[in-house]
Amino acid sequence: MGPSHLRQKQLKDEILRCFEENIGVMTVSACFLGFASCSVSGVTGASFTFVNRCQYTVWPGILANAGSPALESTGFELPQGSSRSFQAPTGWSGRFWGRTGCSFDGSGSGSCQTGDCGSGQVECNGLGAAPPATLAEFTLGTVGQDFYDVSLVDGYNLPMLVEGSGGSGACTSTGCSVDLNQQCPAELRAGDGSACKSACDAFGSPEYCCSGAYNSPVTCKPSVYSEMFKAACPRSYSYAYDDATSTFTCSGADYTVTFCPSSPSQKTTRDSTPVTTGASQGSGVEYNSGSGTGSGSARGTGSGEVLTDGSWLAGLAMGDSPRTVSSNVLFLLIAPASIILLHSVSNL
Repeated sequence: MGPSHLRQKQLKDEILRCFEENIGVMTVSACFLGFASCSVSGVTGASFTFVNRCQYTVWPGILANAGSPALESTGFELPQGSSRSFQAPTGWSGRFWGRTGCSFDGSGSGSCQTGDCGSGQVECNGLGAAPPATLAEFTLGTVGQDFYDVSLVDGYNLPMLVEGSGGSGACTSTGCSVDLNQQCPAELRAGDGSACKSACDAFGSPEYCCSGAYNSPVTCKPSVYSEMFKAACPRSYSYAYDDATSTFTCSGADYTVTFCPSSPSQKTTRDSTPVTTGASQGSGVEYNSGSGTGSGSARGTGSGEVLTDGSWLAGLAMGDSPRTVSSNVLFLLIAPASIILLHSVSNL
């Protein structure tokens, strides 16, 4: 068999393989147009853009969950007013947080006052945040639906907001834009007031940590401290079993994680007066008209409400991503051409 005939056979085999594996599931356009990929949907996952609106530098940390690949960076410097984006693949899960009060030398060695990951470097290299730290947690669903939350279960160190764009579904903006360091009870204040501990971290009691005899939704109830967090940030994940109002979903979106999304946090809480337990301040809800970019609780409408809230991760659920829908439409458009192509190569 000569080289040209060998290549024709390889071409035929590749087209047939791609078509057989993906017909009825994904588009065969990639097979038809160069064999780079047999899917238009799901392969790119989502992009994450980090924005710093604080009046100080933030050093975001990134930790991929077990089984998920590390992103382009595991920790970096984000000066005031700057932004940086990363791409995550479909199926990726992990968490983000902001480190504050950091000091690193020219070689990147150093540490942070809050959210430190213990690596001794700007890059966290697979290590998570030391509490207290505000956490944004994501699972990019392989079946088209993403799950995300902003959690105060490990305490709080700075305001954070998560917004989706370009997606479908509820896609609620979530986070906590209230400066809880200004409202933190004295018994939860960390160090000089630059962070606010969770009751579990402060006291270590099973009833606060939802451990031991309290390790179920039935036995572990919200404490006066978690209720204070919840009142300030109504949809934040305030304790371990706060799932019902704290887990959010979106399909096919890209996400923006903003530090200090509303009134910039000054990180000057040393002289503030600690509040007493049982007192909660602020509604934690900030309404706006939208910019026309689709931000807010209803993506694509240009209007909605930016909520200072969050949640904890849940399992995957079924749903169609816009990327998958567009792929299915494209499949219908190119199917006739693909059939003609298959008929042609069958005679190679």
